[in-house]
Amino acid sequence: MVAVAAGPDRELYQKLKWVMFFRVLFYTLLLGSATILQLGKTSHPLTRSLLLLYGLIAAIFLLSFVYSLLLPRTRRLKLFAYIQIAVDTAAVTFIVFLTGSFTSLFSFLYLVVIIYASMLAYRRGSMVMAVLSSLQYGLLIDLEYYGLIHPIAMEKGMTISDFTPGEVLYKIIAMMASCFAVAFLSGLLSEQARRTKQDLTAMEAHVKRVEKMAAVGEMAAGLAHEIKNPLASLRGSIQMLKDSMTTDPDAKTLMGIILREADRLNSLVGDFLMFARPPVGNRSVIDLGKTVSEIVAVFKADRAAGGVAIETDIPEKVQVKMDPSHFRQILWNLLLNATEAIDIADQTEGRIRIAVYPEKSRHALLRIEDNGCGISPELMKTIFDPFVTTKPRGTGLGLSIVHRLIESYDCWLDVESEPGCGAAFTMKFKRSDDSHA
Repeated sequence: MVAVAAGPDRELYQKLKWVMFFRVLFYTLLLGSATILQLGKTSHPLTRSLLLLYGLIAAIFLLSFVYSLLLPRTRRLKLFAYIQIAVDTAAVTFIVFLTGSFTSLFSFLYLVVIIYASMLAYRRGSMVMAVLSSLQYGLLIDLEYYGLIHPIAMEKGMTISDFTPGEVLYKIIAMMASCFAVAFLSGLLSEQARRTKQDLTAMEAHVKRVEKMAAVGEMAAGLAHEIKNPLASLRGSIQMLKDSMTTDPDAKTLMGIILREADRLNSLVGDFLMFARPPVGNRSVIDLGKTVSEIVAVFKADRAAGGVAIETDIPEKVQVKMDPSHFRQILWNLLLNATEAIDIADQTEGRIRIAVYPEKSRHALLRIEDNGCGISPELMKTIFDPFVTTKPRGTGLGLSIVHRLIESYDCWLDVESEPGCGAAFTMKFKRSDDSHA
């Protein structure tokens, strides 16, 4: 048995199980009631129409049993769903033929199939089944109209010969139009439902991440403060001892090592304090294009870019309101993270692209893309957690600080990545009152 992965495949797997159950239930009730109705109109339970009904019910049960055996072993669930729905359209065509073809009351079943096709395969699937249903229904009526087939009516009544060619054509067109209208509307609703569910899932993950960081920050902020104060005293004492030692070079070397590591520890504690309790900062209106250009220029001059090409695509007069030093730290950390990812991927032509997309909802999206090593799905779940890093010399606080600073401005940060194909970080800022879409 093949295990079903989490995510869209798992969701489709569950939907297929429910569709298989309701298919059996629906067709049993529908065909069972039709059988009982026909038994009340005939004295013999083995007429041709009833035998065909019995066979159809048995075939549906057999197909459902085969589907249930194949489902856990199927790797390509979407293809399996298309096959099931296509077979259902053929079953509906047979039911329509069995119950009078042109005069059948069961042609509405095509619409039922199209509706649940949109639930399984969304807009594309519903449109494909609308085309398939229209072709089958049109072909069935044409064959009956030209006398090539003779439908088996459940009860005697009007046949296609009792209608004018215009009425026949009108019903075919009306049925086809209904199929495509239902496919379009149900597909549209299913796509909207899928997007809403994706947004809710992303928001839920976002809220959990914020709650987790808030809890860690509150717990660790006090501890960081307690470490920082004695560390400053310790560093000052070591510096005094170093200055007083003039005869022993080995001792002075050891004191230098202690001071260097104390500075490193002090920097780490400072970063952790920034993550735990970001300062409020002095908010002011900054121009994204100008500010990004300045930061990129300094980043290149500082040799942090390491020969990586940095492209910018930022329209004029896009402004946000935040502390310039905070924005510099956010962009610097993301640029540094991107260049390190490119170094890990050993790209001969490293590239970082920074783009701004103004939105009509008084927001602006800042997107930073790189062609580095990318982020694995396992690491993606904890990428913003403190002290999570894959870099040999990293502290694992860079992205945590970025996330905390952005959160302090009620902004949004999202990440997309595929291992080996780079990553893209997207930030959603509130535009200032001085900028307009």
